[in-house]
Amino acid sequence: MKQKLVLYPLIIGVFAFLIWFVIDKGKTLVPASHSSIHAAIQPAQAVGQQFLHNVRNPLPLLLLQILVIFFVSKLFGKIFNRIGQPSVVGEIIAGIFLGPSLMGWIFPGFSGFIFPKDSLGNLQFLSQIGLLFFMFLIGVDLDIDKLKNKAQSAVVISHASIIFPYFLGVTLAYTLYQEFAPAGVSFLSFALFMGIAMSITAFPVLARILQERGLTTAPHGAMALTCAAADDVTAWCILAAVIAIVKAGSIISALVTIALTLIFVLLMLYLVRPWLKKVIDKAGERKRSNATIVSLAFFVLLVCAWLAEIIGIHALFGAFLAGIMMPKSVKFKELLAGKTEDISVLVLLPLYFAFTGLRTQIGLLNDGHLWAVCGSVIFLAVFGKLGGSAVAARLTGQTWKDSFLIGALMNTRGLVELIVLNIGYDLGILSPPIFSIMVLMALVTTLMTCPLLDLVEYLSKKRILKYGKSYKY
Repeated sequence: MKQKLVLYPLIIGVFAFLIWFVIDKGKTLVPASHSSIHAAIQPAQAVGQQFLHNVRNPLPLLLLQILVIFFVSKLFGKIFNRIGQPSVVGEIIAGIFLGPSLMGWIFPGFSGFIFPKDSLGNLQFLSQIGLLFFMFLIGVDLDIDKLKNKAQSAVVISHASIIFPYFLGVTLAYTLYQEFAPAGVSFLSFALFMGIAMSITAFPVLARILQERGLTTAPHGAMALTCAAADDVTAWCILAAVIAIVKAGSIISALVTIALTLIFVLLMLYLVRPWLKKVIDKAGERKRSNATIVSLAFFVLLVCAWLAEIIGIHALFGAFLAGIMMPKSVKFKELLAGKTEDISVLVLLPLYFAFTGLRTQIGLLNDGHLWAVCGSVIFLAVFGKLGGSAVAARLTGQTWKDSFLIGALMNTRGLVELIVLNIGYDLGILSPPIFSIMVLMALVTTLMTCPLLDLVEYLSKKRILKYGKSYKY
């Protein structure tokens, strides 16, 4: 022990002296490009300027943006929870609050400092990574085998809730194309995207609303959940086809892309899916570490996302398909959710809402005509989705009460709508004004879901109280 006590200061002292000796000798050296290097490292800046320069570096700025977005989104999420709305609605509004529509309008200097335009690329890429994992988890939660075995009514309601609003969206595009379509965008591209934007349902938001209200086991809740799941699968397939058509530019190229997409999907369903189940089951039997299983799942996710981009459809479709490929055992779902859900939903997903909000410029709607267009879009969106779903549900034998409840739930758009709109914006199909109008439509239709459910329940009770018994109406 005494030797260790003596050796420690001796070693430290000897090497400290040697370091000082080398530095002292090095003071006499002159570099070949002395003047240029001296100018580069000259500390001419003040302390405040140096601090500002450090903050503006890409990494510190991105971390600051994440901190601001995380704080504001959680604050708005809690506020909206208090008033009976799902927290995701508050997070979407938090994104719009941070954008030019509110924060950029009230405090332009602060907004420009936190979110300069040249920094949004980093925020976009990080939010896209979060979305990949989120879409992957949605796919994991969907069991297409169970969807196949559901009653025909769910398929009828789901497809009716797509085709009718899709028709309204294409018709609406005909009236808006000349005024709102960007230069050089064909009517086909504009109409196809307006159709898909009007017909989408937000399965994850709907599922959260049902869970928070304890309606997942109620007949209309289970039916709405099944319809939304089938709607999601169908809508993402349609979206993949639409992106293929838009990106290809010609009919032949589009057909090639669609054919490659079909081959990709069939290979994943009938070759990769059984192989993946077999490998993961064997890994579980041999008690391999969870890290090995999760690594394989993430590898499939990344490969599918990459292939989807290479084929000419969006990486998010690949991530969604990868999730569908995963085994549907409860243990496996819990394992993946435990590894990815918190970071993707709590941290990375609000970045996507904020990025969407930074693109949304409500100030562009600066006259009565534009607000009239916005109102018309919202009315047609509600009429198409809620009306189409409710009528289809009634025709399949549901009561009027359950039909309207299903329609109100299917009218929820939320995050999935924002994904579609951002894809359209990135492809140059949606101009900033129509993008802002459609974001407002997504927000309003999501906000109205819970009040509509309460209204239908209230009207139902009033009718029961009036007649003393329940009616199928």
